[in-house]
Amino acid sequence: MTVLKKPASRQTSAKRIENIWEVFIWKFRLFALLPVIFGLLSTLNFFIIGSFEILHTLIYSFSLNSFDEDSVEKVITSVIGGIDHYLIGVVLLIFSFGIYEIFISPLDIRLRHKEVKILKVATVDQLKHKIMGVIVLVLVISFFKKALSLKIESTQDLALMAGSILVVALSAYLMHLQSHNDHDSHEEAN
Repeated sequence: MTVLKKPASRQTSAKRIENIWEVFIWKFRLFALLPVIFGLLSTLNFFIIGSFEILHTLIYSFSLNSFDEDSVEKVITSVIGGIDHYLIGVVLLIFSFGIYEIFISPLDIRLRHKEVKILKVATVDQLKHKIMGVIVLVLVISFFKKALSLKIESTQDLALMAGSILVVALSAYLMHLQSHNDHDSHEEAN
């Protein structure tokens, strides 16, 4: 049985084309810098918006002569809104760090700050879990903000509110279980 060999020049040109293509694909990952840059800019934007909302609330609360129920509710919902903006900024920050470390390069400076573990992301799955956890927290805080202004006028309203609180508590519990399972499986792998 005879094996036909390609001429050396064909193998060399095919290998060269393959190398060029692989370099092109490898460099193409640098387009992941776009979501990193815009994610960081969005993070800054949400931090500024949250700070202005809380600053506005502080000015409003200091200008009040008396604290009636409506004023207190307005102050609480505004502060919670500011916290909500901060948490959305945190989601974008985690996203930006994760995309950079997964697709571009590990951050060398992070290795000097090992106590900050939230920004350590090695896989897309880890990034997804971290972002999901913060998103659930944002949703819980948004629900809390809406629940403060909800007027309960009937038993049906009360039952729906209780059901909503139960769903929020259940989702927080499930996220807690998931994080413990991820932590235990990570320790077993090491």
